[in-house]
Order: sequence, then structure tokens, then C-alpha cells
Amino acid sequence: MKKLPLKKRLAKIGKASAWKKSLSRVFKFKNVSLNAYLVFVIIIFAFILGMLTSRDMYLEQQVKDAKTASAAVPAQNVAAGGAIPSTPPAPAGPVNVSVGNYPPKGDPNAKVTVIEFADFRCPFCEQWFQNVEPSLIKDYVDTGKVKFYFRNYAFLGPASTVAANAGECANEQNQFWAFHDYMYQHQPDETDTSMYTVDNLSKIAGGLGMDQSQFQSCLSSKKYDSNVSKDLSEGSTAGVSGTPTTFVNGIAIVGAVPYSQIKQQIDTALNQ
Repeated sequence: MKKLPLKKRLAKIGKASAWKKSLSRVFKFKNVSLNAYLVFVIIIFAFILGMLTSRDMYLEQQVKDAKTASAAVPAQNVAAGGAIPSTPPAPAGPVNVSVGNYPPKGDPNAKVTVIEFADFRCPFCEQWFQNVEPSLIKDYVDTGKVKFYFRNYAFLGPASTVAANAGECANEQNQFWAFHDYMYQHQPDETDTSMYTVDNLSKIAGGLGMDQSQFQSCLSSKKYDSNVSKDLSEGSTAGVSGTPTTFVNGIAIVGAVPYSQIKQQIDTALNQ
């Protein structure tokens, strides 16, 4: 069929009757009225527009939710050279916290009391042990200004409870601090719980010079479960909700903070 010149084709399409015939040839539905086509096109267009609008509203809500969640995340503390842990807010004001069952490092009559609530499996507690504790011991504990206590806050699952019980069994043989240091010096990845069994912890105790049989019997019996539960309960009552949480004369400092933050609070307490 010979094509009409472009000008005549455009003129023909401009007429309603010619437009209807053109649409009929396109869609092959000669018995359908022009109004039906228009309704069909409008429905399809409305459907597509609805989908696009819903998608945009969903994406906008996702962005709002992300911003809200970000705003709700508490202040984060960074250990020197370490990752950024997300930390809950510290309790406001001084808190009355008992020192627990373990013996302190330092002079029991020192003016300032530092109490750390920690989990042996917590990676940020390991950072605190590596980056804060050595300077704390050197500057304040060894000089008689601070007495330093450790309390279990075993909240990372059953393996944490076993490790906390092991600390109690080590304390039974007057070897708590040696055990404490070993646990943080050799802490595995948080997902690896193979270290925290009765047999493996008993071997560690034997390697540290403890009576391995006595230690194994102690740990197997779970005789110090009540002590571990009490530490967790009293820590929660004091406002602890994550580890490490350190109290300096009752003032809570949450997270694997730089040593300078602990030092500042200790100096403030010494000058009061």
C-alpha cells in the first residue's frame, strides 16, 4: 500500500474518525469504541502511576526510619585503636554499687573505688583490658590512689556464664586476677565458644598453677551460679546494660572509652 505524504498523514490523524481507525488498526479491535480505548489507557496509566507513587512513599519511609534509628543510637565510645562500639547511655549521677566477691587490685583503703562490670567474652572488654587497664594500674592502683574491682556481667549467653563461674572457681584458689588476665589475653573471636568448656577452662587453670582437679570439680558443680546471677542482677540495678561499664566512685562510664576519660573522672574524684 502506498504511503501518504507526511503532511497528509498528520492531517488524517488529526481527525477523530481517522484517529479511531488508526487505533483500530494498531489494536486490531475494530468493534471497540474510542471511549473504551481511552478508559483502557487511563486505567493502565493510573495503575503505573499508583505503583510509582507507592514505591516513592516506601523509599521515603525507609529513609525516615533510618534517620530515626540513627538518632536513637546512644553516644559511641572509641577505644584507642579499636572499633566503635554502640553503647547505651550512662546512669545519671553517682550510683551506690557494691564491690562484689573478688579481691581488689590496690590498697583497699584507697580514696577512689573503680568497679568494672564486664563479660569475659566481650570484645570491647578486651579492648578496655588492653588499652585502659595497664595505665590505670600504673598511674593510680600501684600508687595507692585507686582500688580496682571486677564484677561479672555475663550477658552474652551460656558460654559467658561458664566463664564467669570459672572466675569464681579461680578465686576459690586465690588466683582470680591471674585467670582474669589470661582470659582477656587469649580471648577468641566472639563467635568461637570452644574455649568455654569445663575441660578447656580446667586445663587453663592447671596451666596457671591451680589444682586442676579441684577447679574442674568446682566448675562442673556450678556452685557459684548464685554469685554470677547476683553480679548480673546488681549490675542491672545499678544501670548496667552493656559491657564494659566502669564506675568511678559511683559515676558510670559506659563503653571501651579512651583512658583519658577514665583518668579525668578519677582525678575529679581525687580532688573532691
